[in-house]
Amino acid sequence: MYFDGQYYWRVLRHVWSLRQWSGRSRTLLRLLLLVPLETVFHAICFMLDYLIFPALWRQKVEQPIFIVGHARSGTTLVHRLLAADGETFSYFLYWEMFFPSLLQKKVIRVIGYVDKKWFRRAIHRRLVAWDDKTFGPYRHMHDMSLWNSEEDQFVMRAAFVTQQWSLDIPMMDVIDIFHIDQMPAKKRRRWMHHYRECIKRQLLRNGGNKIHLSKNPVMCGWVEALIETFPDARIVVMMRDPAQCIPSVLKLVELTWKGKGWTRADYGRSLEMLTDISFESYHHPRDVLSQQLSTPQVVVDYRELTTQPCATVHKIYRALGMPLSESYDQFLKLQEDREKTHKTDFRYSLDDYGLSRKTIESKLSNFYTDYGWPGVDAAKQSNELSGS
Repeated sequence: MYFDGQYYWRVLRHVWSLRQWSGRSRTLLRLLLLVPLETVFHAICFMLDYLIFPALWRQKVEQPIFIVGHARSGTTLVHRLLAADGETFSYFLYWEMFFPSLLQKKVIRVIGYVDKKWFRRAIHRRLVAWDDKTFGPYRHMHDMSLWNSEEDQFVMRAAFVTQQWSLDIPMMDVIDIFHIDQMPAKKRRRWMHHYRECIKRQLLRNGGNKIHLSKNPVMCGWVEALIETFPDARIVVMMRDPAQCIPSVLKLVELTWKGKGWTRADYGRSLEMLTDISFESYHHPRDVLSQQLSTPQVVVDYRELTTQPCATVHKIYRALGMPLSESYDQFLKLQEDREKTHKTDFRYSLDDYGLSRKTIESKLSNFYTDYGWPGVDAAKQSNELSGS
């Protein structure tokens, strides 16, 4: 099993330097004791997987689908719509990403069976209570749960390759999980080999004959590596007005840092880097895919997804050369009205981050032309009309 020792030492040194931070001792204990123990445990389980489940040697990852796009652009919505086609797709539930080994997943399923049969779901009830307490207050921003499909890059957490550290501690200048396509080839291949191994285990867990379905905004910076690792990969790119996406994700991440006690002085630099990555999240997938025309690909407009979800899913299946079953089509039709009302109470403002529509439009002018998003003049006119 792969473990990124370089990133581990970077994080350890950074936490060591935070002498005034109240969480320093706790985090150092976690890094110096728990992380090594977890790593050994995961490594042993990874090795045992191939001994206990020989079918893993033959398991293939064929024509996986990767949904990328700026965070808050509809990646979760389209992922969960597609994931409802359970006969076709395999994907990670959030809890499964904490246990990347096939053996671990099997043992936990057995515990769940025992809990249901002999303990009247006592363990399950406690987990549900913890889930509601932990994620409930934030579900108006992002519907997160142990039992939901999630960003499957989190499955690489055991290899110390995860954006979670930067969400716990604002240190995007210390570790970079986005620019994988610019990473040295040897390290990139090791990262992606580990990711492929995690997917193989999940596929076998779900029957072995399905298509892996992934979504992760951070993988906007991985597109070339994904195609290199999975030559028959298929890519879905979500597209939404950046004047809506960018402040939304900045606000979401800022609230995460604030909730952990960090101040603007602590996370200001990371916020700037996240802003730069936001613009790259639009440019990079387009640049790579324009040079990879043989890769099946489709761009999905967020406005189409939320107004015509059924037709949008049909469009995705056609573009990727996939048959759509009658039963799944019926499900989509039943979901149509529900998804059309997809809204959020999450509020944010460009002014909070020193950004303006003019700046965003300037940096992403080609996208504004292609997708007809309202520019500065249109937004100004709309504000004048609403105020008259």
